Amino acid sequence: MTAAVPRPSRVVAARSGAVAGLLLLLVALLLVPATPAAAHAVLVSSSPAASAVVPEAPAQVVITFSEGVRKVPGKVRVIAPDGSRADRGEPTFQGAEVTIPVDPAAGRGTYLVSYRVISADSHPVSGAFTYSVGAPSEPPTDSGSDNRANLVTENAVKVAKFAGYTGLLLLVGPALVLAALWPRRLSRRGPARLAWTGLGVLAAATIAEVWLQVPYVNGGGLFDVTGSGLSDVLGSAYGTTHLVRLGLLAAAAFLLRPLFAGPIGRTDGIILAVLGGAALFTWPLAGHAAASPAPAVSVVVDAVHLGGMAVWLGGLVMLTVFLLRRADERELDAILPIWSRWAALAVTALLLAGTVQGLIEVAGVQALFGTTYGRLLLAKIVLFALVIGVAAYSRALVRRRVAAGRPGSMRRAVVAELVITAVVLGVSATLVQTTPARTAAADVAGTEQGYFSTTLSSPIYSLEVQLDPAETGNNSIHLYAYTKDNRPQPVQEWKVTAALPSAGIEPITVPLLPLSDNHATGEVNLPARGDWQVRITVRTSDIDQATVTATVPIK
Repeated sequence: MTAAVPRPSRVVAARSGAVAGLLLLLVALLLVPATPAAAHAVLVSSSPAASAVVPEAPAQVVITFSEGVRKVPGKVRVIAPDGSRADRGEPTFQGAEVTIPVDPAAGRGTYLVSYRVISADSHPVSGAFTYSVGAPSEPPTDSGSDNRANLVTENAVKVAKFAGYTGLLLLVGPALVLAALWPRRLSRRGPARLAWTGLGVLAAATIAEVWLQVPYVNGGGLFDVTGSGLSDVLGSAYGTTHLVRLGLLAAAAFLLRPLFAGPIGRTDGIILAVLGGAALFTWPLAGHAAASPAPAVSVVVDAVHLGGMAVWLGGLVMLTVFLLRRADERELDAILPIWSRWAALAVTALLLAGTVQGLIEVAGVQALFGTTYGRLLLAKIVLFALVIGVAAYSRALVRRRVAAGRPGSMRRAVVAELVITAVVLGVSATLVQTTPARTAAADVAGTEQGYFSTTLSSPIYSLEVQLDPAETGNNSIHLYAYTKDNRPQPVQEWKVTAALPSAGIEPITVPLLPLSDNHATGEVNLPARGDWQVRITVRTSDIDQATVTATVPIK
């Protein structure tokens, strides 16, 4: 059967559509705002500090993140001790710093600061902390704003990511094989249908990601989408890159149609390859890579990583579904060696890009094993090693020319590769939604690993104990004494020791410096991990004193 040759008018239309797509990409890239060099913002400091007791009510609360953040409307709030709103007016966002005006007449007691913001890589970040004016009280609750994540929405985002990866490989595989490896005698109808399906899945997943980004950043359900929320997403770098992807897919469709009908010219093939390469960059530009410490490197290696995956897995799908079933022995003898070289190049690109990517995102052995991101990356590496083993077996079959004589052996090996890599794609879809290990490991504001705070009671006083960073090495300790009615308790003498009985470490005396009548601070070196026993004796008069003990986990 002779393949139909595309008419000149169709070729002109295809090239015009492709050029329009490239122009759209250039314009959109000019409109994309620059993003700070970090990912998944974490709270690094606040004024007043978390758990601090200040003598006078501040006129504003300032919270500082590890990177620039954007506002989620109505999600940054300060709650007074009586449960009312203490914030006044809209918070001000200036890069990584958020300033919240506060009513200084809201009264004494403990205040709650809750926030939900959008980090530079488009992921929402939420949290809360307290501070007290005059003396601590029962912390209030923020009943008017729920900053917790919606699990249904978060899982839907992961499904959309997975669908996007799947659509990409189902599109790239048929397009690549039809352009370079497809036997002329075989019908192109089946691969063309598979490619159109991939294009449709990819476009639908892209639209779904834009839709889901609205409730994802706001913490709402799947259909909690408003016009203003959608407008905010479309106006962000995240929305722009997804619109660019849709435009590039539309432009590529003009050239895919003649490709699915028959061989296309060299110029059209180059334009199609450029469109495909440009589309690959929309994934890293909307995720962790664009906000990494080395964004230019991260974006490139992420695009190479994704392209290698699409070529390899897309080609495996074509081998399994079509070529190993329909091609004869002579055709397989010509196709399989070429495909084997392609697969080797794709795998090499995956390995090199993945290594660079891992070094940037993990940045340390401890983070590799001690964070969710690191453990997911380890799982991906193990699965990838299994796939490499199966792929090596497939290449051995090709070299021994067994595949042509026994295509069943080759088919089973390819199916095994696809099954394992399907799991790898699932892990990858979760990985891109997880805080990078380098950021998670550095998150010491408001986490158990980076800060310890507790309130201890005795018959004559209550004592707030703060230890920072609650890790091995040098630590700062702050002590605040209060009466039973939460007023500052004057202290005549402080005594503090720290011991680790499980490691045989005897009590270490902590030298203290009184900063006020009820506040003292000191420095202590804790040389080992474990549950340290911090013993504090406070004398409030010539005859009144009491001792309290805190168990402090040191990481």
